[in-house]
Amino acid sequence: MKKCLDEHLEVIKECAIDVISEEEIRAKLEKSFKLNKPLRLKIGFDPTARDIHLGHTVLLRKLRKLQDFGHLVYLIIGDFTAKIGDPSGKTCLRPVLSDKEIKSNASTYTQQAFKILDKKKTKVIYNSVWYKKMDLPRFLSLLSSYTVARILERDDFSQRLKENRPLTVLEIIYPLIQGYDSFKMDSDIEFGGTDQKFNLIVGRHLQQGFGQAPQAVVTMPLLVGLDGKNKMSKSLDNYIGITESSKVMFGKIMSISDEVMWEYYRLLSDRNIQEPKSIHPKEAKLSLAYDIVSFYHSKKAASLAKAEFIKVFSKKGLPLDIPAYKVPAPDFDIVDVLYKAKLISSKNEARRLLEQGAICLIDSCDTAKSVVIKDAALNLTSKGMIFKVGKKRFLKVTL
Repeated sequence: MKKCLDEHLEVIKECAIDVISEEEIRAKLEKSFKLNKPLRLKIGFDPTARDIHLGHTVLLRKLRKLQDFGHLVYLIIGDFTAKIGDPSGKTCLRPVLSDKEIKSNASTYTQQAFKILDKKKTKVIYNSVWYKKMDLPRFLSLLSSYTVARILERDDFSQRLKENRPLTVLEIIYPLIQGYDSFKMDSDIEFGGTDQKFNLIVGRHLQQGFGQAPQAVVTMPLLVGLDGKNKMSKSLDNYIGITESSKVMFGKIMSISDEVMWEYYRLLSDRNIQEPKSIHPKEAKLSLAYDIVSFYHSKKAASLAKAEFIKVFSKKGLPLDIPAYKVPAPDFDIVDVLYKAKLISSKNEARRLLEQGAICLIDSCDTAKSVVIKDAALNLTSKGMIFKVGKKRFLKVTL
C-alpha cells in the first residue's frame, strides 16, 4: 500500500508549486485506499473564451494521470461565475459576458477537455445548478463567512485600491462564490494555476466553516505564452489552441524560444528531459512540436506538418497551400492588399513591416531569391506574384 500511495503522491506533487498540504493529501490517500473509494479531484474553468489552449492542459494532463490511478475528476464549468469574471491577476475590470456568450463558450469546453481527460471518470458540473437554487438567507450566510480584511489580503485587490482603480463588490465576492463550489461537491483536492492560489484556499476555508474536511490545494506553474513573457492567454494572443490545425500548431510551437521550450517539455511532455537536451535545440524543438501535434491530431498529421515546416523554413521552399488574392487591375498597393486579404490585422502593421524590410517578393521556386519590397505601389506580372510577410506568412496575388 505504501508503494502505491507514494506513487500517487509523486504524481500529485510532480511540477507543482504549492502543495497544501502533503500530510493532508497522504491522509486522504490512505483513507481512499482503505475504503476503496476514489478521491474527488476538482478543477474549474470559467467559459470566458471558446477555446482551451496548451496552458489549460498543464492541469488536465496531471488529472488524467490520476484518473488512470482510478480517481474521479469533477470538472466545474463556471457558467455562473463567468458572469462576474475571475479578477485574479487583473488590474482592471473585466467585461461582462452575456448568457448567450457564456453558453456558446461552455459548449466547446467539455469536448476539448475530453481530448485529455477520461470521459468515464469525469463528472461535468455547471455551477449555476446550485446558485439558481440558492435563497437569500443562504447567500448572506456565505457572505458572512469571510471578512473584508481577509479578502483584501489579495495582492491584486490591494494594489488596485492603492492605485484608485475600480474594484467592484462582485469581484470581491468572486473567491467566495468559487470557493462555495468546493463545499457543494465536497472536494478532496482542488487543482489550479498559481494565480488561483487565493481562490483555492478560500474554498478550503469555506469547507471548514460549513463543517466539511478541507480540500487540499495543489497549484501548477502558468505556461508562458508565445511572447516568452506573459502567461498563455487568448486575450494576449500568445496562445496555442488545442483545436488549431496541425500546421498552425506545429508552426507556433517552433516559434517559441529555446529557453521556453524546456518549460514546455517539462509541463507538456512525458519525455525524459535529458533525452531532448542531448540533441541540437532545433531538433529538440521539432521533436516537441511533433509530440504535441501527434497527441491532439495524429502521427500522420504531425509528420506532414513537420515536413511542411522543414520545407518552408529549412529548405527555403514554399508551403503547399498559399492563400491567393485577386486584384482588379495590374496596378495595386501591397499594404491595401495584405489588409484586405486578412494577412495582417491593420494597414499600420503592413506599413511597419514594409519599413522594416519584412515584406519580400519571392521566386516561386526558391525563397532564397527573395527581393525586399520598399515601395507599396506595385505592378502585377502576368504570372502573378508571391509575397512573404515576416517569417511565416505567404500570399499569392493574381488578376
